[in-house]
Amino acid sequence: MNIILLGAPGAGKGTQAAIICKRLQIPTISTGNIIRAALKSGTEMGLKAKSYMDAGRLVPDEVVIGIIKERLSDDDCQGGFILDGFPRTIPQAEALDSMGIIIDKVIDIDVSDAEIISRLSGRRVCESCSDTYHVKYNPPVIENKCDKCNGTLVQRRDDHPNTVKDRLQVYHEQTEPLKGYYSKQGKLFVVKGEGDIDEITRLTLTAIEA
Repeated sequence: MNIILLGAPGAGKGTQAAIICKRLQIPTISTGNIIRAALKSGTEMGLKAKSYMDAGRLVPDEVVIGIIKERLSDDDCQGGFILDGFPRTIPQAEALDSMGIIIDKVIDIDVSDAEIISRLSGRRVCESCSDTYHVKYNPPVIENKCDKCNGTLVQRRDDHPNTVKDRLQVYHEQTEPLKGYYSKQGKLFVVKGEGDIDEITRLTLTAIEA
């Protein structure tokens, strides 16, 4: 089964991707991971991506799509895959269709903006060992101190509320229209991504297996 996971930053796609991966025994294809792998292995598309990155420019769609195509041709993808982080725009989705890649289901993990901001802005990371905490859901024993190494906990720049809001705006403008794109194809399944993790997982697996 070929699956796309949609959802805003902080919606919990990674957790659900890991569960689906284990359940169906298919790989998760993360855009960032495969671009790094392509750079490391020196593939044709990886070298093209490197030329843009070395120049401080964004990697264009045609190169990202080429890297995706290379990855999906690997043996471990022939029984299915999970795409997480791609497509991000309707042109990318159209390019995926033009490649002849058949997507069976698109699972949208739906979480409100207020919850996303709460999740991400409450995250804290240890400066020393990189352990992660949350001021509400996973607080340290001593405020702003890591339980593991007593290092100082800090808020990453990407987790500042204003940065999170900017990321959400980009998501709503560029990626959210994919919900309509795949809904018209009858492939979209929306899962409420707030509340008990076991219930979210149950709803996700029900959508996959429907």
